[in-house]
Amino acid sequence: MTENKAAFLKDFPLSIQQDVIWGDMDAFGHINNTVYFRYFENIRMAFFERSGVNTHKVATQVGPILASTQCQFRAPLTFPDNISIATRIADLDKLVTGEKRFTMQYAVFSESQDCIAAKGEGLIVYYDYQQSKSCPVPANIIESFKALK
Repeated sequence: MTENKAAFLKDFPLSIQQDVIWGDMDAFGHINNTVYFRYFENIRMAFFERSGVNTHKVATQVGPILASTQCQFRAPLTFPDNISIATRIADLDKLVTGEKRFTMQYAVFSESQDCIAAKGEGLIVYYDYQQSKSCPVPANIIESFKALK
């Protein structure tokens, strides 16, 4: 299960670091399972900010909505630790104009354990908030995703 951090990071176009927070531990002495979804949300929003998704959504009312998410727990996180949270779009090369959805992959790397503590995915659907229906991912957003690769 051990993976070199440099190898971990080269597989993902964007990562952020943060400390594990003591208050996020549960009665069993490890980080509660719900917190991992917050980690995924943190990196997802950092990716959307970096790629211009958030700016585009404000300007057009067209943006992403999380349709589903899942997590695979691989090693328990505990306080204290520093983690790297990373993301990428699965099959980015296959994401073309007209697609309405894509899958983001996430991973959480534990510094103290020198391993991936969790992996997950989120199905993202593009959504027109004014018309209340799904819509294609804008071509400029797809290009922005590919530029982060």
